[in-house]
Amino acid sequence: MTDAIVCEELTREFPSGRAVDRLTFAVPQGAVLALLGPNGAGKTTSIRLMNGILAPDSGTCRVMGLDPQVNGTELRARTGVVTENAGLDDRLTARENLEITGRLRGLGAKRTAEIVDDLLERFDMTSHADHRCQGFSTGQRRRVSLARALIHDPEMLFLDEPTSGLDPAGARAVMELINRSARERGRTIVLCTHFLSEAGSTADWMAVMHQGRLVSFGRPAELATARWPGLEVHFDLGGPPDELTRSEISALPSVLSTEVDAVGLVVTVTDRAQIPGVVAALVGLGATVYGTQARPRGLEDVYFDVQSRYDSSAITSLVDSPALTS
Repeated sequence: MTDAIVCEELTREFPSGRAVDRLTFAVPQGAVLALLGPNGAGKTTSIRLMNGILAPDSGTCRVMGLDPQVNGTELRARTGVVTENAGLDDRLTARENLEITGRLRGLGAKRTAEIVDDLLERFDMTSHADHRCQGFSTGQRRRVSLARALIHDPEMLFLDEPTSGLDPAGARAVMELINRSARERGRTIVLCTHFLSEAGSTADWMAVMHQGRLVSFGRPAELATARWPGLEVHFDLGGPPDELTRSEISALPSVLSTEVDAVGLVVTVTDRAQIPGVVAALVGLGATVYGTQARPRGLEDVYFDVQSRYDSSAITSLVDSPALTS
């Protein structure tokens, strides 16, 4: 599979310090990458470097095979960008904002009008198409901003905090639009966000940055498996089991660990196929199993694990860990 983004030792400094420090990773075409990290981690600077808005001090970057510094105009013709600030002209209507963008992108007047009508309908903004953006809610502004980024049917999207300032319903709606855009067209998407739940439901790959450096990279499920072997399953027994029951379950070959909680037993098994065997063992020991719930670890778990382990003296060991090469 062709890589859509390849960064090698990408570095950018400002007078205040090094914002991006030897960033190295590759993202396959058609993937959704969640670019994560606390404020000041270097996420937005990385996106600007990949778009050719900023020049690196050292290192290289290729986006869809193009050098953002050498082929910036061609690259930006094939990408769409949504920034945290929607950047709409509030004096204009939603339709006018989109039409101006279409014309600037080189689309003819007729084709622009057709695409604008389609995008307004797709983003549920038809009823507000001819209203000035000045009076729009944050969610409406996000919708218009995302529609504007898609007007030239880009091969790649860079989304910098696309749900910032939205209420839960608005954030969900925007993420559904993003997911649909990625899956329908097979676009590569770089999603920069602080909201891990939305990233976890969308991302194929994750990159965690801290103080400009990449501290974890890979597929969320594979990174989670490397950190926590097995599958955690909660067995609802209507109350905590006795010590004999826990001991017998702990002795099963498929069980890696057990933990008692207020309503049952949390068991880590080698894989999902072992759950029925544990249920049978519990029933054989006289327990009533009211339900089971598998709790596979994912992006959020990996992110918080990395952050909890991180300190200024540990960055070298984190960068050199197997997680970065998985």
